[in-house]
Amino acid sequence: MAKKGRRKLEEEEAASFEFPVFDEVAFVTKEFELAWALAVACVLAIVLGLVAWLLTYNHVGWYGPFGIAVLGIVVSPMVIGRLRPRSNLYTKADWAALIALEFFGWLALWFVLVNVMPAP
Repeated sequence: MAKKGRRKLEEEEAASFEFPVFDEVAFVTKEFELAWALAVACVLAIVLGLVAWLLTYNHVGWYGPFGIAVLGIVVSPMVIGRLRPRSNLYTKADWAALIALEFFGWLALWFVLVNVMPAP
C-alpha cells in the first residue's frame, strides 16, 4: 500500500516538472562577451610570448620571462574586466578557461620562438 502511494507521488512530481524558458538574448550576449574576452586573452598571450622571447634573447635567463608572464597572467583578469564592461556575466569556469588559454598560449609561443632563435 505504501509503495503505491509513493509511486503515485513520484509520478505527480515528475509530471509537474517543466523546463525553464530559454533566454536567447542573454545567451547570445554572454557568448559575444566571451568571444571578445577570448580575443583579448589571445592578444595578451601573444604580447607576453614576445616579451618573454625578447628577454630570453637578451640572455636574462628563464626566471625573468617566467616572472613577467606570471605577473601578466595575474593582471589579465583586471585588464579584461576594464576593457569589457559586461565581464560580470562570466562565471568562475569562464575566468579559469581564459587564464588557462592565456598561460598555455604564452608558453607555446615562447617555446616556439626560443626554438627558432639563432644560437649565440
